[in-house]
Amino acid sequence: MVLRLAALGGPFLAALLSQAVLVPAAQAQQPAAKPPAASPKPTVKPGAAPPPAAAPEPDLSAAHLALAREVMLSSGIARSFDSIIPTMAEQIRKNAVTRPDLAKDLDEVLKGLDSEMELQKQRLINIAARIYAKRLNEAELTDIVTFFRSPAGKRYVETQPQILDDMVGAMQDWTQEVSEYIMVRTRAEMGKRGHQLQ
Repeated sequence: MVLRLAALGGPFLAALLSQAVLVPAAQAQQPAAKPPAASPKPTVKPGAAPPPAAAPEPDLSAAHLALAREVMLSSGIARSFDSIIPTMAEQIRKNAVTRPDLAKDLDEVLKGLDSEMELQKQRLINIAARIYAKRLNEAELTDIVTFFRSPAGKRYVETQPQILDDMVGAMQDWTQEVSEYIMVRTRAEMGKRGHQLQ
């Protein structure tokens, strides 16, 4: 289960994060909309217990976080973050397309920000590692790291992009076939009940 999630997690996480980062950035380019009216706070009935408070953040040791970070790096999931910042830079370039006179300076500025952007990527890796550490204990993370350090684990990470490409193609074919199958079967069953579906 862990391996399957690791395989699917990288690209999915990258897509999710790129949407989380790029959509707000694109929206920031648009004029500010009027904020929605504040909704009234729900009232608690007299004598009823108040809603439970959010669970406190668990204290995570440096060793625990280091293991989680190693899982991020050795599993290939952190590698999926590599495209996020270049995609943001490309979005900035596209937004400036109406000002070709800015292209040279803009490229120099974006290049000059490379080291800062690398620090931001490392910050994202640390955030993701903390999420892993909250969900998996040190013993579990140690087992996962051991796997990814093994020849089989390294081979797994190496073949992950090709496997995922093949899986996407297979899922598209499967979706089409099953969609048609369900429609044929539904028509047949509805026909037995005297209903004609198009």
